[in-house]
Amino acid sequence: MKHSSIPSAQLVVQHCKAKKLQNIVISPGSRNAPLIIGFTEDPYFTCYSIVDERSAAFFALGIAQQLKEPVALVCTSGSALLNYYPAIAEAFYSGIPIVAITADRPVYKIDVGDGQTIRQDHVFDRHIGYSANLRQDVTHSLARVQKYASQWLKEGTAEENQSEIKQFNDSELNKALNVAVQVKLPVHINVPFEEPLYDTVDQPTEVALTVMPQNSSEEVEIEMEPFVKTWKNSERKMVLVGVNAPNEIDVDILEALANDPTVIVFTETTSNLHHKNFFASIDSIVAPIEKASNTEELFNRLKPDILLTFGGLVVSKKIKAFLREYSPDQHWHLDQIKAFNTFFSLTEHVKQKPNDFLRKLLFNGQKAESDYYSYWSGRKKNYEVKRDEYLAQIEFSDLLAFESILKFIPKETQVHLSNSSTVRYAQLFNLDNSLHVYCNRGTSGIDGSTSTAVGASINYTGPTLLITGDLSFFYDSNAMWNSYIRPDFRIILINNSGGGIFRILPGRDDSENFETFFETKHQMSGKLLSEQFGFNHQIVDEKKGLENALKEFFLPSQFPKVLEVSTPRLLNNKILLGYFDFIS
Repeated sequence: MKHSSIPSAQLVVQHCKAKKLQNIVISPGSRNAPLIIGFTEDPYFTCYSIVDERSAAFFALGIAQQLKEPVALVCTSGSALLNYYPAIAEAFYSGIPIVAITADRPVYKIDVGDGQTIRQDHVFDRHIGYSANLRQDVTHSLARVQKYASQWLKEGTAEENQSEIKQFNDSELNKALNVAVQVKLPVHINVPFEEPLYDTVDQPTEVALTVMPQNSSEEVEIEMEPFVKTWKNSERKMVLVGVNAPNEIDVDILEALANDPTVIVFTETTSNLHHKNFFASIDSIVAPIEKASNTEELFNRLKPDILLTFGGLVVSKKIKAFLREYSPDQHWHLDQIKAFNTFFSLTEHVKQKPNDFLRKLLFNGQKAESDYYSYWSGRKKNYEVKRDEYLAQIEFSDLLAFESILKFIPKETQVHLSNSSTVRYAQLFNLDNSLHVYCNRGTSGIDGSTSTAVGASINYTGPTLLITGDLSFFYDSNAMWNSYIRPDFRIILINNSGGGIFRILPGRDDSENFETFFETKHQMSGKLLSEQFGFNHQIVDEKKGLENALKEFFLPSQFPKVLEVSTPRLLNNKILLGYFDFIS
């Protein structure tokens, strides 16, 4: 087995192996050759080659999201690592551990006009769990060190200085990787290399000194009696769940929440929680209140005494606006690591797993009496009837397309949603409880939806479906430029010829300026792009054609597929806004 001759490259590989970072996503380059050699020559690692660094980072994020363990990125120097930033920010706010290992030029070549050289140290500082900037080896390419950085060798021999450098690098690698493992945040490891870059040795010359992370699963002790007492005595409790991995909450806990007359449970498509008594379309409850003549009275009736939240970020702007204006008396957030004060009313950060805390909270004595659930359940049933009436009378559009698509998705499919319109349309419908649903809601960007879905599909046992808008699809088209896309990977592309969400948001007009700079109107199709990357492609533009296509779309095939759904650009927003008017 070959190893890079550069000591710091050996240390990086050994530390990753000790911390069980098995998946390595590599983008090609020369400065990162010592790392590429170290990772690809060791059969312990599973290495992926992704050319586009932005796509590579989201691809790694998708793998880490599924495995719930750190995944490493490796790139060359210069602008290459800057392309990691969108995924780094997403990982930071979503609590997903990706490890960006970036090769750098020697310090003495920074800001002197050398090619492919930028200030790489601390480049992600505002959105990173830890930045480790390793020191350059002095025993490797000693003649250049003596010529360009002789101050590094003023005291002691090169070997003595190298020993100090190794001690520093070991420490930094331990700190960075332990943050990724324990705190579930992205980390950055910047490694300067001097040439020669491709020399190898048969046996490693370095032995990493690793400090293993402490067990992060130990539960923080909490005095439960005050929580139980307050919960039991409250007549209005709202449970609001943001992004949440599938199968995180036990069925008996869901039943206890669902059957408590003092509790309403608001879930989102990304919550992966299901019960017939839960409220899966938050906006369908809140929007009619906004349009009612007695808005304040209804909002006061909806206002909870206790707001209990868990999971990641929430999609619905309406529920955020409501809870910020009508603040609960208490807001408890359940998370072992962090608690965002999303509604500016946080009173308790409960540092326990939601399942563990809820089990101790819910199964303790008599429930209070209340009409909180029954009243809002009645309004829920009303909008569901109205929704069916509305869908039966509208023309083909985004809304009608989503109604059809969500009915046809096979059980046990992993579903990824792109941001903007796509995730919001999905919020209006109930999904089968066997589906595993994901969306990059950390930063809510459109830039890596496809790449994330491709990465997430690698280790998923069943098929993966991405439902995406046209701008997201074209923006992240390099996601399909790799050899890891499985034949059961599916993309449904909703093509409404522009950024349809901007026609829904306030400030819309029909001017040329709006269409050019906000909506970004276009006439592109995904056909040629799909075929270029080896996807079967089909396009439909009406309900019957869509449903006929969907009957065949999920059947096994030799190649992945794209189903493009063309919807009317100028009609979609009117139909969606009309939906909220109709159910009101």
